Amino acid sequence: MLAAAAAIAQTPLERLEKSPRHQEWVQVKQGDRVVHAFVVYPEISTKATSVLVIHENQGLTDWVRGVADQLAEAGYIAIAPDLLSGYGPDGGRTKDFAPGTAREGIGRLKPDGVTADLNAVADYALKIPAANGKIAVAGFCWGGSNSFRFATNRKDLKAAFVFYGAGPMDAESIARIQAPVYGFYGGNDERVNASIPKSEELMKAAGKQYEPVIYPGAGHGFMRAGEDPAGSAENRKAREEGWKRWKELLKSL
Repeated sequence: MLAAAAAIAQTPLERLEKSPRHQEWVQVKQGDRVVHAFVVYPEISTKATSVLVIHENQGLTDWVRGVADQLAEAGYIAIAPDLLSGYGPDGGRTKDFAPGTAREGIGRLKPDGVTADLNAVADYALKIPAANGKIAVAGFCWGGSNSFRFATNRKDLKAAFVFYGAGPMDAESIARIQAPVYGFYGGNDERVNASIPKSEELMKAAGKQYEPVIYPGAGHGFMRAGEDPAGSAENRKAREEGWKRWKELLKSL
């Protein structure tokens, strides 16, 4: 327990720098654009399922890259695209925004453009020689909503993991979903949770699989906040239980 607490006490960047897993930046062509993506490989002897990780509204932060590394530790190829590629100052990406301003860039992104970028990165992930041909998507906050929405646009997804993000509110979009959708929500996040009943209604009417779980007492962003040893016990517990559930679901793909 002490070792686990010490590991969490490190910053995301410190953990990344100490990770034994292979990490690399790749450039994915999407039309006349280039999408920068962070890839982490598991240390296993077989081909692995790929997981597309969609960042929060703060862009591709060290924390999101840390999630990718933890997925690789669990045995998956994780690929996290920087969807702010080309939209930063002087055509830069997340790292080029001044602290606290990446959200402004996120607000300028168009849904169709995000989908095109995600499709290009998913296609790239499936062609990685170490990949087994299966792909899932996961996202957090803004990325959670986009993981749900991406499931309406990508037929070959094996699953969509939605962390505290709202789903599409129209039956036409929901009808296109082919993959099961698993939701992870904090109990103290009514802004997002208010959308769950409608998502349940639409998914049930369309005959789709939607399994939301609400973690009591946890707030919005508990997967990130739960890494802080000084944070609330509810967020830490939700993070632990969320990771356990997520890894169990990934094993079943």
